[in-house]
Order: sequence, then structure tokens, then C-alpha cells
Amino acid sequence: MKTLIRVIVTAIALWVATAVVAGINITTDTTSKRIGTLLVVAVIFGLVNAFLKPIVKKVGCVFYILTLGLIALVVNGLLLWLTSWVAKQLELPFEVTGFWAAFWGAIVVGVVSWLLSLLVHDD
Repeated sequence: MKTLIRVIVTAIALWVATAVVAGINITTDTTSKRIGTLLVVAVIFGLVNAFLKPIVKKVGCVFYILTLGLIALVVNGLLLWLTSWVAKQLELPFEVTGFWAAFWGAIVVGVVSWLLSLLVHDD
């Protein structure tokens, strides 16, 4: 149940990012396809974060310390950009066009996910 709630929260955060950040787009014609795409991309984003983020943190530990954690913003943007690439390979209509769109989109996704997590309890 926690995983399903997490996917839904991430999908909502991605939807907000598509509405707020220029360069993050979902190109579907119906609402049901848009919702399905957001849910699948949320799963992909969760898997990318689950597998790659710990590795990047361990390898780049010095950069996290030197930048006082600000490199995490860049890493999150790159992971969102990678998610877009994976979605493109799976022929999903989700795209992030460029680093800056990914950077700002990752910030929006992070803030919205955090706010929604405050409203939705895990238990």
C-alpha cells in the first residue's frame, strides 16, 4: 500500500512539474492516457532513484560535502532527465528537453512530493 501511495504522490508531483516547468511535456490526447503515462513515469522515476541515487551518493560523497549538499539538486535533475530518456526508449509520451528543465522540474517534483507526503501518512 505504501508503494502505491508513493507512486501516486510522485505522479501528482510530475503532473505539477509538467504544468509549471517549460520543457517538461506529456504529449497525449486523452486524460486517461495522461494519467497512465504519469503513473508509469512515476514508477520509472522511483526505480531510477532507488537504484542509482545511492550509488551516486557513495561515489560523489566528496562533492556532497564540498557543496554542502547542493550537488543533490544537480543529481536529482540528472535523474529526472534519465527518467525522460528511459520513457522515450519505452515510447512513452513524456519528455524533458534539456538540463535546466530537468533541474527545475526535479525541484518542483521534490517540493510537491514533500508537501503531499505531509498530508498523506504512511500508516
